[in-house]
Amino acid sequence: MKLIEVAIIGAGPAGIAAAIQCRRYDFKTIVFEKAQIGGLLVNANLVENYPGFPKGITGPNLVKQFMAHLQSAGITVCFETVSKIDYTDNLFSVSTSNRKIKAKYVILASGTRPKISEIPIKKNIRTQVYYDVYALKDLKGKQIVIVGAGDAAFDYALNLARQNRVILLNRGSRVKCLPLLWRRVQSVVAITYRENITVTQINPAPGGGLYLSCKSPSGKIDISATCLVFAIGRTPERSFLSERIIAEKSQLRSNGLLYFAGDVQNGLMRQSTIAVADGIKAAMTIYKNSREPV
Repeated sequence: MKLIEVAIIGAGPAGIAAAIQCRRYDFKTIVFEKAQIGGLLVNANLVENYPGFPKGITGPNLVKQFMAHLQSAGITVCFETVSKIDYTDNLFSVSTSNRKIKAKYVILASGTRPKISEIPIKKNIRTQVYYDVYALKDLKGKQIVIVGAGDAAFDYALNLARQNRVILLNRGSRVKCLPLLWRRVQSVVAITYRENITVTQINPAPGGGLYLSCKSPSGKIDISATCLVFAIGRTPERSFLSERIIAEKSQLRSNGLLYFAGDVQNGLMRQSTIAVADGIKAAMTIYKNSREPV
Protein backbone atom coordinates (compact mmCIF):
# COMPACT_ATOMS: atom_id res chain seq x y z
CA MET A 1 0.00 0.00 0.00
CA LYS A 2 1.36 3.40 -1.01
CA LEU A 3 2.58 5.67 1.83
CA ILE A 4 1.99 9.43 1.52
CA GLU A 5 3.10 12.14 3.92
CA VAL A 6 0.01 14.36 3.56
CA ALA A 7 -3.39 13.37 2.17
CA ILE A 8 -5.65 16.33 1.36
CA ILE A 9 -9.36 15.66 0.98
CA GLY A 10 -11.00 18.25 -1.24
CA ALA A 11 -9.80 20.69 -3.89
CA GLY A 12 -11.70 23.78 -2.91
CA PRO A 13 -9.88 26.93 -1.72
CA ALA A 14 -8.65 25.26 1.51
CA GLY A 15 -7.39 22.09 -0.17
CA ILE A 16 -5.74 24.02 -3.00
CA ALA A 17 -3.94 26.36 -0.59
CA ALA A 18 -2.81 23.42 1.54
CA ALA A 19 -1.50 21.57 -1.51
CA ILE A 20 0.46 24.59 -2.74
CA GLN A 21 2.04 25.10 0.69
CA CYS A 22 2.83 21.38 1.02
CA ARG A 23 4.58 21.53 -2.35
CA ARG A 24 6.77 24.34 -1.04
CA TYR A 25 7.89 21.99 1.74
CA ASP A 26 8.49 19.10 -0.68
CA PHE A 27 5.99 16.92 1.16
CA LYS A 28 4.87 13.80 -0.67
CA THR A 29 1.24 14.88 -1.06
CA ILE A 30 -1.94 13.63 -2.69
CA VAL A 31 -5.13 15.65 -3.29
CA PHE A 32 -8.47 13.89 -3.71
CA GLU A 33 -11.52 15.63 -5.18
CA LYS A 34 -14.87 13.96 -5.89
CA ALA A 35 -16.35 16.59 -8.23
CA GLN A 36 -14.67 19.69 -9.61
CA ILE A 37 -11.83 21.96 -8.50
CA GLY A 38 -12.95 25.08 -6.66
CA GLY A 39 -15.69 23.77 -4.41
CA LEU A 40 -18.67 26.10 -4.05
CA LEU A 41 -16.80 28.90 -5.81
CA VAL A 42 -18.03 27.46 -9.12
CA ASN A 43 -21.50 28.75 -8.12
CA ALA A 44 -20.46 32.21 -6.92
CA ASN A 45 -21.82 35.19 -8.82
CA LEU A 46 -19.20 37.61 -7.46
CA VAL A 47 -16.44 37.30 -4.85
CA GLU A 48 -15.83 40.79 -3.46
CA ASN A 49 -13.66 40.22 -0.38
CA TYR A 50 -10.75 38.32 -1.90
CA PRO A 51 -7.67 40.59 -1.72
CA GLY A 52 -6.14 41.52 -5.05
CA PHE A 53 -9.43 41.90 -6.93
CA PRO A 54 -10.68 45.41 -6.06
CA LYS A 55 -13.65 45.15 -8.44
CA GLY A 56 -14.46 41.62 -7.38
CA ILE A 57 -14.13 38.46 -9.43
CA THR A 58 -16.65 35.83 -10.40
CA GLY A 59 -16.34 32.49 -8.66
CA PRO A 60 -15.54 30.55 -11.87
CA ASN A 61 -12.84 33.07 -12.83
CA LEU A 62 -11.25 32.82 -9.38
CA VAL A 63 -11.27 29.03 -9.79
CA LYS A 64 -9.41 29.47 -13.10
CA GLN A 65 -6.73 31.42 -11.23
CA PHE A 66 -6.49 28.64 -8.64
CA MET A 67 -6.19 26.01 -11.37
CA ALA A 68 -3.42 27.98 -13.06
CA HIS A 69 -1.57 28.14 -9.73
CA LEU A 70 -1.93 24.38 -9.24
CA GLN A 71 -0.58 23.80 -12.73
CA SER A 72 2.39 26.13 -12.23
CA ALA A 73 3.20 24.32 -8.99
CA GLY A 74 3.04 20.94 -10.72
CA ILE A 75 0.19 19.68 -8.53
CA THR A 76 -2.18 17.05 -9.92
CA VAL A 77 -5.63 16.59 -8.42
CA CYS A 78 -6.94 13.02 -8.26
CA PHE A 79 -10.62 12.94 -9.13
CA GLU A 80 -11.68 10.12 -6.83
CA THR A 81 -14.39 9.89 -4.20
CA VAL A 82 -13.09 9.18 -0.71
CA SER A 83 -15.27 6.46 0.80
CA LYS A 84 -13.55 5.99 4.17
CA ILE A 85 -10.74 7.37 6.31
CA ASP A 86 -9.54 5.29 9.27
CA TYR A 87 -6.58 5.42 11.66
CA THR A 88 -4.64 2.31 12.72
CA ASP A 89 -1.02 1.56 13.61
CA ASN A 90 -0.15 5.29 13.75
CA LEU A 91 -1.17 5.88 10.14
CA PHE A 92 -4.29 7.02 8.33
CA SER A 93 -5.78 4.78 5.67
CA VAL A 94 -7.67 6.61 2.93
CA SER A 95 -9.93 4.51 0.74
CA THR A 96 -11.31 5.85 -2.54
CA SER A 97 -13.33 4.40 -5.36
CA ASN A 98 -10.05 3.32 -7.01
CA ARG A 99 -7.45 2.59 -4.33
CA LYS A 100 -6.29 2.69 -0.75
CA ILE A 101 -3.32 4.70 0.53
CA LYS A 102 -1.61 5.28 3.87
CA ALA A 103 -0.78 8.77 5.12
CA LYS A 104 1.01 10.26 8.11
CA TYR A 105 -1.17 13.38 8.11
CA VAL A 106 -4.64 14.20 6.78
CA ILE A 107 -6.03 17.63 5.96
CA LEU A 108 -9.82 17.54 5.67
CA ALA A 109 -10.85 20.25 3.25
CA SER A 110 -13.97 18.38 2.19
CA GLY A 111 -16.32 21.33 2.50
CA THR A 112 -20.04 20.86 2.95
CA ARG A 113 -22.96 19.03 1.41
CA PRO A 114 -26.40 20.58 0.86
CA LYS A 115 -29.30 20.01 3.18
CA ILE A 116 -31.81 18.03 1.17
CA SER A 117 -35.43 19.10 0.93
CA GLU A 118 -37.92 16.90 2.75
CA ILE A 119 -40.48 17.35 -0.04
CA PRO A 120 -41.00 14.06 -1.91
CA ILE A 121 -39.53 14.27 -5.40
CA LYS A 122 -40.68 11.81 -8.02
CA LYS A 123 -37.93 9.90 -9.79
CA ASN A 124 -38.84 11.25 -13.24
CA ILE A 125 -38.24 14.87 -12.20
CA ARG A 126 -35.18 14.54 -9.97
CA THR A 127 -32.91 15.77 -12.78
CA GLN A 128 -34.79 19.09 -12.68
CA VAL A 129 -34.18 19.69 -8.95
CA TYR A 130 -30.80 21.16 -7.97
CA TYR A 131 -28.85 22.23 -4.90
CA ASP A 132 -26.31 24.45 -6.67
CA VAL A 133 -26.30 26.37 -9.96
CA TYR A 134 -23.11 25.35 -11.71
CA ALA A 135 -24.96 22.91 -13.96
CA LEU A 136 -27.43 25.66 -14.95
CA LYS A 137 -24.90 28.23 -16.11
CA ASP A 138 -25.79 27.80 -19.80
CA LEU A 139 -29.57 28.11 -19.39
CA LYS A 140 -31.18 31.02 -21.26
CA GLY A 141 -34.69 32.36 -21.33
CA LYS A 142 -36.05 29.99 -18.69
CA GLN A 143 -38.01 30.46 -15.48
CA ILE A 144 -36.13 29.15 -12.45
CA VAL A 145 -37.44 28.93 -8.89
CA ILE A 146 -34.98 29.21 -5.99
CA VAL A 147 -36.00 28.33 -2.43
CA GLY A 148 -33.96 30.05 0.27
CA ALA A 149 -33.35 33.32 2.08
CA GLY A 150 -29.60 33.33 2.75
CA ASP A 151 -26.52 34.53 0.90
CA ALA A 152 -26.39 31.46 -1.35
CA ALA A 153 -30.00 31.79 -2.52
CA PHE A 154 -29.65 35.49 -3.35
CA ASP A 155 -26.26 35.02 -4.99
CA TYR A 156 -27.67 32.16 -7.09
CA ALA A 157 -30.57 34.39 -8.11
CA LEU A 158 -28.26 37.18 -9.29
CA ASN A 159 -26.16 34.66 -11.21
CA LEU A 160 -29.06 32.98 -13.02
CA ALA A 161 -31.00 36.21 -13.65
CA ARG A 162 -28.40 37.32 -16.17
CA GLN A 163 -30.07 35.14 -18.79
CA ASN A 164 -33.28 33.90 -17.15
CA ARG A 165 -36.29 34.86 -15.07
CA VAL A 166 -35.93 33.91 -11.42
CA ILE A 167 -38.55 33.53 -8.70
CA LEU A 168 -36.97 33.61 -5.24
CA LEU A 169 -39.14 32.00 -2.57
CA ASN A 170 -38.59 32.71 1.13
CA ARG A 171 -40.38 30.22 3.36
CA GLY A 172 -40.52 32.89 6.09
CA SER A 173 -40.48 36.67 6.19
CA ARG A 174 -36.93 37.32 7.40
CA VAL A 175 -34.24 37.90 4.79
CA LYS A 176 -30.97 36.32 5.99
CA CYS A 177 -28.61 37.48 3.23
CA LEU A 178 -26.14 40.36 3.26
CA PRO A 179 -27.82 43.77 2.89
CA LEU A 180 -25.91 44.44 -0.35
CA LEU A 181 -27.27 41.22 -1.89
CA TRP A 182 -30.79 42.19 -0.88
CA ARG A 183 -30.40 45.61 -2.51
CA ARG A 184 -29.02 44.08 -5.70
CA VAL A 185 -31.83 41.53 -5.98
CA GLN A 186 -34.39 44.29 -5.55
CA SER A 187 -32.86 46.20 -8.46
CA VAL A 188 -32.97 43.30 -10.94
CA VAL A 189 -36.20 43.22 -12.97
CA ALA A 190 -35.71 39.56 -13.88
CA ILE A 191 -35.93 38.50 -10.19
CA THR A 192 -39.23 38.22 -8.36
CA TYR A 193 -38.94 37.88 -4.58
CA ARG A 194 -41.83 36.38 -2.61
CA GLU A 195 -41.97 35.64 1.10
CA ASN A 196 -44.02 33.30 3.29
CA ILE A 197 -44.27 30.84 0.40
CA THR A 198 -43.70 27.13 1.07
CA VAL A 199 -43.41 24.57 -1.71
CA THR A 200 -45.52 21.58 -0.69
CA GLN A 201 -45.54 19.46 -3.83
CA ILE A 202 -43.41 19.12 -6.96
CA ASN A 203 -44.94 17.59 -10.09
CA PRO A 204 -43.99 17.32 -13.76
CA ALA A 205 -45.64 19.96 -15.92
CA PRO A 206 -47.31 19.06 -19.22
CA GLY A 207 -44.81 19.57 -22.02
CA GLY A 208 -41.83 19.60 -19.64
CA GLY A 209 -40.66 21.53 -16.64
CA LEU A 210 -42.12 21.55 -13.15
CA TYR A 211 -45.41 22.45 -11.58
CA LEU A 212 -45.01 23.61 -7.95
CA SER A 213 -47.87 23.57 -5.50
CA CYS A 214 -47.23 26.14 -2.78
CA LYS A 215 -48.79 27.33 0.46
CA SER A 216 -49.09 31.07 1.08
CA PRO A 217 -50.89 33.28 3.63
CA SER A 218 -53.62 33.87 1.02
CA GLY A 219 -54.04 30.18 0.26
CA LYS A 220 -52.74 27.66 -2.27
CA ILE A 221 -50.84 28.96 -5.29
CA ASP A 222 -49.21 27.21 -8.24
CA ILE A 223 -45.92 28.18 -9.88
CA SER A 224 -44.41 26.75 -13.05
CA ALA A 225 -40.67 26.49 -13.58
CA THR A 226 -38.09 24.93 -15.85
CA CYS A 227 -36.20 23.77 -12.76
CA LEU A 228 -36.07 24.20 -9.01
CA VAL A 229 -33.04 25.08 -6.86
CA PHE A 230 -32.97 24.52 -3.11
CA ALA A 231 -30.54 26.74 -1.16
CA ILE A 232 -31.73 25.86 2.34
CA GLY A 233 -28.45 25.32 4.15
CA ARG A 234 -25.41 23.08 4.21
CA THR A 235 -23.80 20.62 6.60
CA PRO A 236 -20.10 19.64 6.99
CA GLU A 237 -19.01 16.75 4.77
CA ARG A 238 -17.48 14.24 7.18
CA SER A 239 -19.50 11.16 6.23
CA PHE A 240 -16.39 9.15 5.30
CA LEU A 241 -14.76 9.34 8.74
CA SER A 242 -14.59 6.01 10.55
CA GLU A 243 -16.12 5.55 14.00
CA ARG A 244 -12.62 5.40 15.46
CA ILE A 245 -11.62 8.75 13.97
CA ILE A 246 -14.86 10.34 15.18
CA ALA A 247 -14.18 9.00 18.67
CA GLU A 248 -10.51 10.06 18.66
CA LYS A 249 -10.87 13.24 16.60
CA SER A 250 -9.89 15.61 19.40
CA GLN A 251 -6.78 13.61 20.28
CA LEU A 252 -5.69 13.29 16.63
CA ARG A 253 -6.06 17.02 16.17
CA SER A 254 -4.25 17.73 19.44
CA ASN A 255 -1.39 15.48 18.31
CA GLY A 256 -1.04 17.45 15.07
CA LEU A 257 -2.05 14.56 12.81
CA LEU A 258 -5.56 15.51 11.66
CA TYR A 259 -6.52 18.97 10.40
CA PHE A 260 -9.84 20.53 9.42
CA ALA A 261 -9.62 23.38 6.93
CA GLY A 262 -12.23 25.60 5.29
CA ASP A 263 -15.99 25.16 5.16
CA VAL A 264 -15.91 21.73 6.80
CA GLN A 265 -15.29 23.49 10.13
CA ASN A 266 -16.25 27.12 9.70
CA GLY A 267 -20.03 27.09 10.06
CA LEU A 268 -21.53 30.40 8.99
CA MET A 269 -18.05 31.82 8.37
CA ARG A 270 -17.74 30.03 5.03
CA GLN A 271 -15.51 32.37 3.05
CA SER A 272 -12.85 31.58 0.45
CA THR A 273 -10.38 33.92 2.18
CA ILE A 274 -10.76 32.08 5.49
CA ALA A 275 -10.54 28.70 3.76
CA VAL A 276 -7.28 29.62 2.04
CA ALA A 277 -5.79 30.74 5.35
CA ASP A 278 -6.92 27.49 7.01
CA GLY A 279 -5.25 25.41 4.31
CA ILE A 280 -1.95 27.25 4.48
CA LYS A 281 -1.95 27.19 8.28
CA ALA A 282 -2.55 23.41 8.32
CA ALA A 283 0.39 22.77 5.98
CA MET A 284 2.66 25.11 7.93
CA THR A 285 1.73 23.45 11.21
CA ILE A 286 2.52 20.02 9.78
CA TYR A 287 5.90 21.28 8.64
CA LYS A 288 6.62 22.81 12.05
CA ASN A 289 5.60 19.62 13.88
CA SER A 290 7.57 17.38 11.52
CA ARG A 291 10.78 19.28 12.25
CA GLU A 292 10.44 19.34 16.01
CA PRO A 293 12.39 16.66 17.87
CA VAL A 294 10.26 13.78 19.14
